[in-house]
Amino acid sequence: MGQILEKIQGKEWKEKHIRHISNKVFDRVNNNVGGKLTFEELYIGVLLVFNDINKRLPGPHFDPPTKEEVRKLLEECDMNCDGALDREEFVKFIRRITKDTLLTVSQGLIIALAVAPTVALLTKRSTENVPHVGKVVEKIPSSVYASLVTLVVVAFQQGAERA
Repeated sequence: MGQILEKIQGKEWKEKHIRHISNKVFDRVNNNVGGKLTFEELYIGVLLVFNDINKRLPGPHFDPPTKEEVRKLLEECDMNCDGALDREEFVKFIRRITKDTLLTVSQGLIIALAVAPTVALLTKRSTENVPHVGKVVEKIPSSVYASLVTLVVVAFQQGAERA
């Protein structure tokens, strides 16, 4: 039950995972005793984060930001202006750099998992009155019809992303 409530509370769940990913990447790329990431380490960390996003999340492939974009955001997130990011600054940095990416993935999932089945059921009722097609559509259970339309929507989204 706790896991279900955790998933419903999306903001906390997202924050927990962003912090986990940030800590994991920070520990992996940090070569300094002082616990701060230089620009080179930061850029490697960004590449690792985007690699994980592209491997694990459905939807389009996300290109990492350019070195110039990373340098600009480094300046914005570097609170003590020392040219390097500590762990908390890095978490803030990753949160900002992945914000649009996670929003795009969320929108795609909402369309595929919520809107598509609803539209499918509405179109099923409409197509039942079409000659020749209506008889076939009537015989297909609503759950199967909704699943088929959802699969078509997902395939269409993936095809549009590759084009």
